[in-house]
Amino acid sequence: MTTPHPVPSAVPYAVVPYAPGAGPSAWPDELRRIARPEVLERWGAVDRTPHAPRLVAAPGGGGWAAAALVTARPGTAYAKIVDAVGDVPAAARAVVGYAEEQRLVQVVWEGWTVSGEDAAAAGFAPLRPPLPGGTDEPAGPRTGYVRWTAGEGVAEPAYYRQSTHFSCGAVTALLAQVRAGVVRPESLDREAELTLWRDATNFPACEPVGLGVAVRRRWPSSSVEVFLDTEEPVLLDHLDGDEREWRAVLQRASRADADRLGVPVHGRRLSPAELREAVEAPGRCRHVLLLVSLATMQGFDVPHWVLCHGTVPGAVVVEDPWFNTGAGETWVDAHLLPVADASLDAMSLLGGEVRVRGAVLVDGG
Repeated sequence: MTTPHPVPSAVPYAVVPYAPGAGPSAWPDELRRIARPEVLERWGAVDRTPHAPRLVAAPGGGGWAAAALVTARPGTAYAKIVDAVGDVPAAARAVVGYAEEQRLVQVVWEGWTVSGEDAAAAGFAPLRPPLPGGTDEPAGPRTGYVRWTAGEGVAEPAYYRQSTHFSCGAVTALLAQVRAGVVRPESLDREAELTLWRDATNFPACEPVGLGVAVRRRWPSSSVEVFLDTEEPVLLDHLDGDEREWRAVLQRASRADADRLGVPVHGRRLSPAELREAVEAPGRCRHVLLLVSLATMQGFDVPHWVLCHGTVPGAVVVEDPWFNTGAGETWVDAHLLPVADASLDAMSLLGGEVRVRGAVLVDGG
């Protein structure tokens, strides 16, 4: 998230675009002077183009005293330091100044090379390590750090990465219940993930009513409400004929189940103000499982569930149970992820024959 009216920074810095694929020989001489070859090799090992990679450099000594490789998902309100080289405290100050000038609400820092002491000295707090996942794909650095530049931040939940391409709905529901104290963090594993997905799935996706019904069945003491601004079957635009019809039958059955279980299905969208009010409610542990399109953040228009669990000025903080390692993402990108209110509202409108917005509000009690 950027603004046409940036706040002037008191910290001098320079921003240089990063040309992926050019190789270490194409880096500026100032960078090659302060960065070890193995660091530059790792920076260039993946194509970070979708995240607008850039170098934020701190001047000093007639050149660069320090530099950081900075990326971020499109449509979001954070900046990520992949690595800082040279005078690390100066690099951190430069990135924080850059983030404040762009009115970003958060800076995160992948713990590839920075020590906890250096991160703390720069005003960054350690992130909780992610829960063990059910996938063998590399999850990134073992440590990460966060500094909020707007508001006081939010309480940090556990992070768990979905182990399939289709179990995001189940994982967001489980993460919500972990944060509510209904589920123990150590019990969130692949078996729990796939068991809840099996109860909620419309094969293979989880549509809003089916997900809400599955949550209520699993945790009867939790209050569940579904918001879906259509009565037509959803998430079926890629199917036709019998493949579409039998899934539509299951969605009608889920609506009947919701009626029997007393799960309200509101035939309208959950507005941005209502979403904020839900997760900000004092003394409550309410979460919103929000259906979004990944078109903005990842470049492909597929439906995906994220967990909305907190707010800071101008942004909603979400947990995304999936991240794109092919674009250089790690769990640090998907954890405590701030998305500007307007951006999140736009992401929540799914295209197709029926344009739809869907959400499940869960109150863990």
